[in-house]
Amino acid sequence: MEKGNFVDHIRIFVRSGKGGAGSVHFERNKFDSMAGPDGGNGGRGGHIILRGNSQLWTLLHMRYYKNVLAKDGQNGMKNNSSGHDGADIILEVPLGTVAKDGETGEQEVEILEDGQQVIWIKGGRGGLGNANFATPTNQTPEHAQPGEMGKEGWKLLELKILADVGLVGFPNAGKSTLLSVVSAAKPKIANYAFTTLTPQLGIVSYRDNKSFCMADLPGIIEGAAEGKGLGHRFLRHIERNSVLLFLIPADSDDHAKEFDILLNELEQYNPELLHKKIIIAISKSEMLDDELKQAIAETLPKNIPHLFISALANQGINELKDALWRALTED
Repeated sequence: MEKGNFVDHIRIFVRSGKGGAGSVHFERNKFDSMAGPDGGNGGRGGHIILRGNSQLWTLLHMRYYKNVLAKDGQNGMKNNSSGHDGADIILEVPLGTVAKDGETGEQEVEILEDGQQVIWIKGGRGGLGNANFATPTNQTPEHAQPGEMGKEGWKLLELKILADVGLVGFPNAGKSTLLSVVSAAKPKIANYAFTTLTPQLGIVSYRDNKSFCMADLPGIIEGAAEGKGLGHRFLRHIERNSVLLFLIPADSDDHAKEFDILLNELEQYNPELLHKKIIIAISKSEMLDDELKQAIAETLPKNIPHLFISALANQGINELKDALWRALTED
């Protein structure tokens, strides 16, 4: 999974810093050899922080981050001097990154905005020095707090592509060709299954200098929800898309059945995906006449808008952009 340049899943061991211990110390001067407690507090252990960076598109830069260990806090010192906090570690991640517990899979942090900064693993608190424990009845406390331990464990970072429109279809449905026509993206295109092994993003220009982001995602096969083919790695990215554009090629043996299979794979993975706005596009339709288009249209769901397009012949592309923009902007 990590051999290519697109890395969307990282497992790392993390440990935040231990808090420094509080100091046990008594002030001494020429007038009073026991002037009172002046032990300072220990410094906080270093945090591990996640920060969103819109210039990053994958987790590739983190593939060698097998161990992320923050610095410990410094112990407290005399004269009520607190120890320095341990240095924080800031991990820059692409937008759409989700951090999870490596054992339970529970989501802990989600990064969606550029510059968003979240403390992922908190450093241990520094211990209080003995100056904090002086009372009228105990003016010379000889104890201080130890520093709190940091937290450690295996964690997962997963990237879910942030795009307005996600292209959904079987391998070789024409998704890469469509993206190359409507945007400046240059995905790999060839006439065989699974040409697209990693998500590709393109910015689609629209009227009046408007634009939206479209993602060409790896093709589904039956059983993707169970992990077959590219399975969960693909379906994870689809969760982020506002609109799903189902691409079904004109030369499909059964257009309605193909749509049902695609829809079922999404439902098996996450039923909430069916609440997204859906548009069906019959691709490669330059090979169809009006009679065939009518026949295909009658088999498609009545409650889902559909269009006939041809990326190669540039047919229906403007109408498709209009439909997608309406879906993105309508409540």
